Amino acid sequence: MTKLRLAIVGAGPAGIYAADILLKQEREFDVSIDLFEQLPAPYGLVRYGVAPDHPRIKGIVTALREVLDRGAIRIFGNVRYGRDITLSDLKKHYNAVIFSTGAIRDADLHIPGIDLPGSYGAADFVSWYDGHPDFPREWPLDASSVAVIGNGNVALDVARILAKHADDLLPTEIPANVYEILKSSPVTDVHVFGRRGPTQVKFSPLELREMGELRDVDMVVHEEDFDYGDAERAAIESNKQILVIDRIFTKWRDEEVGSASRRLHLHFYAQPLEVVAGPDGRVAAFRYERTEPDDAGGVRGTGEIREVAVGQVYRAVGYFGSPLDGIPFDERRGVIPNHEGQVLAANDNEIVPGVYATGWIKRGPVGLIGHTKSDAMETVSHLVNDQASWWNPESPAEDAIVALLEERGIEYTDLAGWQHLDAYEIALGEPDGRARIKVVPRDQMVKISRGTDRD
Repeated sequence: MTKLRLAIVGAGPAGIYAADILLKQEREFDVSIDLFEQLPAPYGLVRYGVAPDHPRIKGIVTALREVLDRGAIRIFGNVRYGRDITLSDLKKHYNAVIFSTGAIRDADLHIPGIDLPGSYGAADFVSWYDGHPDFPREWPLDASSVAVIGNGNVALDVARILAKHADDLLPTEIPANVYEILKSSPVTDVHVFGRRGPTQVKFSPLELREMGELRDVDMVVHEEDFDYGDAERAAIESNKQILVIDRIFTKWRDEEVGSASRRLHLHFYAQPLEVVAGPDGRVAAFRYERTEPDDAGGVRGTGEIREVAVGQVYRAVGYFGSPLDGIPFDERRGVIPNHEGQVLAANDNEIVPGVYATGWIKRGPVGLIGHTKSDAMETVSHLVNDQASWWNPESPAEDAIVALLEERGIEYTDLAGWQHLDAYEIALGEPDGRARIKVVPRDQMVKISRGTDRD
C-alpha cells in the first residue's frame, strides 16, 4: 500500500486540524505525519495570540491537546523552517508539505509618526503579555494615557489588558514578569480609535460586553457617534450581531461615568492622520480627522481635525504573514498564493507540486476556528487527490529526519517533551490557584522539555 510521508510546518490550530482531518479520512494509502514548529510549545496563536483572560477561547487547547495526545502525529518543536530544515530537506524526506505558519506580524499603518518612540504594533504587545519566548521580557508601560488604533478584537484585547487591574489577571496563565509590569503600570486612560461608526465595528459581541465588566473601569462613549442615519438603523434591524452590539453601546451611554480610577474611551469616525511627537521626540498625541457616513457603506472625511494627548500608541489594524524560504509569497496580501490550498508559482500561477498551505498564511488573518477547520479540509482534499504529483523522496524512512536534526545539533522537542513542559507550567501555577504560569525563556523551555533542566 502507498504511504504518504507528510510534513506540516506550523503547529497552531491550522496545522493540527489539517493533520487530524487527514488521519480521519477514508483513504487508499497509509499516512505518516511530522509536525514542525519553530517554538518549543505547540498551539500557535491560541497560546501566544489570545489574551490570557479569555478562558473560553483557551478551551480550544483542550481539543488540540486531544489530537496530539493520541500519538499519531510526531511533533518536532524548536525547529525553524529556513534555518534548521529547508525545502530541499523536506523534498528529500517527504511526499508533500503543508505550510500553516499563520500571520504574526503587524500590518503597516502608513501615517506620519507611526515609528516614533512610544508607538508599537499590537502583535508585539500581545506576544509580550502572552510570554512569547522570542520577545523581550520587559515592556515600557510609562504613560498614563494611551491610544489603540483599530476596531477589531485584537484592539479590544490590547485595550482591555492595558485598562484592567493586574490583580484581576492573576487567576489566568499570565507570566509572572508580565504581571509585575502591569501591576506598576501608570495607565489611567485608554482611547480606542476606529475609522468607521459603531455599527461597522469588527468586535464580537462577547468581547465587547466583557469590556463593560472590568472592575473599576468606566466605559466612555460619545453621543455624537450615535446619531444614526437610515443605513445604520437598517443594519441594526437586519443583523442580529449588530443589534446586540448596539444594545451594549446603549447601556454604556446610559451609565454614569466618573467613579472609576481608570477609563476606557471609544472614539468612532476617527481617521488616523498622524502620531504627533513632543519636544523629546517621543509620542505626545494622536491626531485624526473626523469622518461621517458616505451613504454607500463607507465613510468620508469632514475636514475637522482633532487631537488627543497620549504618551503611547498601539496600532491594531491587522496581522500580516511572513515569507518562507523557497515558497512563493504575495507581498501585498501577506499570504502564500494558492488555489484552495494548492500553492501557486509566483510568475505563472501554475500549481507547485507537493506544496500546500492552510490557515492564515493561506487566506489572510480573517475568520474564526470554524473557518480554520473548513480551510484545512479544503487543503487536505486537494492533497489527497494530487497523489500523482507528490514528491518522490529519496530517504522517506521515519528515523531519517531524526538523524538529520541530531546531526545538525538541533535541540528539538517532541510530544513527550511538550507534555512534560505542559505539566511543569500547570504545577507552577497550582500553589496560587492559577491555571498555569508560563515558562518564558526559550532555553528554559527546551531544557524542561528535554529533561536537562536542573532547577
